[in-house]
Amino acid sequence: MGVRTDQKAATRERVLEAARDLFNEVGYDETTIRAIAERAGVSVGSVFTTFASKAEVLSHVMNHRLAELYAELDRVAPLLRGGTADKLCSIFAIHYEFETRRVKLFLAHIAASYNPNNDPGVTPYGRNPRLSQMLLDVLEEGVRKGEVRGDLDLRLIIDTLKASYAWNYRMAAAAGGNMPAAEMSAVMDKQIAVIAEGWKPR
Repeated sequence: MGVRTDQKAATRERVLEAARDLFNEVGYDETTIRAIAERAGVSVGSVFTTFASKAEVLSHVMNHRLAELYAELDRVAPLLRGGTADKLCSIFAIHYEFETRRVKLFLAHIAASYNPNNDPGVTPYGRNPRLSQMLLDVLEEGVRKGEVRGDLDLRLIIDTLKASYAWNYRMAAAAGGNMPAAEMSAVMDKQIAVIAEGWKPR
């Protein structure tokens, strides 16, 4: 049983690696389960034995990516300086720097998230508890310091921030996936500044 379990785990990793590369190279729609299987060196049946759909494959690829990203963020989060807006700008700049390494993969994730036929195994874009908690921590600290109004719905601010973050990838899409992270961060900085005007104490 141990050998069989190891083989299944190895197949799973090969499938995820192949899918990650294909989604980033040709996009979500153009990537097929057959292409993933061929790239991974396994049968189509082996892919479907492990995953229910292409959307679920992408979901697992992105979950693995998020684990890598938050390993980086966990190291730098305690070192963030400045006010509430400054810290938020830094958090999103780190996200852009990470995701633009494989920007087409992230664009595929956003696009696939809006498919109404996604099955329960799919985690859509925006349902990211680590990012939400990180932003909430910064905003709650801002409330304690008197930088953020205490009567506001902080979850709504978080949703607005995440929506702006995702929206900016339209620039990367228009640039064929070759948008520098610094340019996207600069736009996000301006958006955060506008949003911050609404949370300042009156």
